[in-house]
Amino acid sequence: MRQVKAVIMAAGLGKRMRSALPKVLHPLCGAPMIDWAVRTAADAGSGAPYVVVGRGADEVRTYLGDRALFLEQTEQLGTGHAVMTAREVLRNYSGHVYVLTADTPLLRAETLIALHQRAVDTDADAVALTARFDDPTGYGRILRDEKGVFQAIVEHRDASPDQKAVREINASIYCFSAPRLLEALDRLTNDNAQGEYYLTDTLAVIKSAGGLVETLCLDDPEEIMGVNDRVQLAMAAQAMRRRINEFLMRKGVTIIDPANTYIDAGVSIGQDTVVYPGNYLEGATAIGSDCVLYPGNRIVDSAIGDRVSIQASVILESSVGEGTAIGPAAHLRPGSRIGKNVRIGNFVETKKAEIGEGTKVSHLTYVGDAIVGEHTNIGCGVVFVNYDGEKKHLTEVGSHSFVGCNVNLIAPVKVADNTYIAAGSTITDEVEEGDLSIARARQVNKKGWVAQRLQKKGEST
Repeated sequence: MRQVKAVIMAAGLGKRMRSALPKVLHPLCGAPMIDWAVRTAADAGSGAPYVVVGRGADEVRTYLGDRALFLEQTEQLGTGHAVMTAREVLRNYSGHVYVLTADTPLLRAETLIALHQRAVDTDADAVALTARFDDPTGYGRILRDEKGVFQAIVEHRDASPDQKAVREINASIYCFSAPRLLEALDRLTNDNAQGEYYLTDTLAVIKSAGGLVETLCLDDPEEIMGVNDRVQLAMAAQAMRRRINEFLMRKGVTIIDPANTYIDAGVSIGQDTVVYPGNYLEGATAIGSDCVLYPGNRIVDSAIGDRVSIQASVILESSVGEGTAIGPAAHLRPGSRIGKNVRIGNFVETKKAEIGEGTKVSHLTYVGDAIVGEHTNIGCGVVFVNYDGEKKHLTEVGSHSFVGCNVNLIAPVKVADNTYIAAGSTITDEVEEGDLSIARARQVNKKGWVAQRLQKKGEST
């Protein structure tokens, strides 16, 4: 493949989003729209693309970092004006250049590659991507002569009634010969209803100068769905989720209700895992094979081993070993490292906790800033008391130990292997291996106390 560069237009004001956040930074299936555009261009062979920024330029630069090169459009004078900002960087370049928008996140790299290949095969000076819509309202129309040869593009607002009846639309995605593009940009005018420089007019300019303009019509018009407001953002996200879910299902994942399963593009899932509806899998999450994700989970940037079952739980920036059962209603906060064949049950919360193989933490327990060994049982209502009002402290519980119900472990404290802590104890000192620790007041039963209290209350009234 010949050399190719890319210019991505991302300077629009995005007024219809009604947001303080720049339009191109609004997220879609785990990544901002600009991220999808940059990835698509890079995957199509452009390397780091040129991104034309305007509103929110600093935020876009910060997000993309060295993944892109930046051009600034200080005034919003149309798409042609946006591409004019690339004049200098393209001045001594003789290859092809993609021009695309940052608000078409469904565009595939394969489509850009096909666009470039059409330019190479036909030796065209420009190739425009087109599609046919039943309702083309709002889009520029492709005008052809009686032989079907491309003539020009007319914007919807400038089109005549006959032109508005044309169903073939311009997708605003192109592959240009860079020298021909620069020549056309130099001849652009803003003689139109909006007083703007239209990039679409470069095609007519190229053609009038004797150049060859070709088109490539998409089979799937959904791919060029533009996002201008939050309604369209939701529609694009729905389409992207469908793509992601279909890809995973073809790789051997069972997704019971794809329309109600929300999986980011960066998530990986192993073969024969079953995902019920109502799951939100986000970020760089990796799910193993033969897992069952029951309804109502949110898992973010976490690694889940094979044969894990999770029910109605939240797992954030944590790892879970193979064969472990989580939930229902468990909360693994960042830094939790759960071993193999562990049980984390109802209303258990962990934070910066390492829990060893075969250990059970079955219900109503908080394990924070802790190291727990293997095959230990943590009873109901146990609290790892990790905060002294100023600092967090570590609690260590060994292997093959038993911590009874409603025990408070006051950090910093260490409980050795093969120990037993009686229910209701508050542990402040080290428990040595083989010990039984009881730290509670002796029970006292006062005979007849209730009757005496009632008698006294009656006398006083």
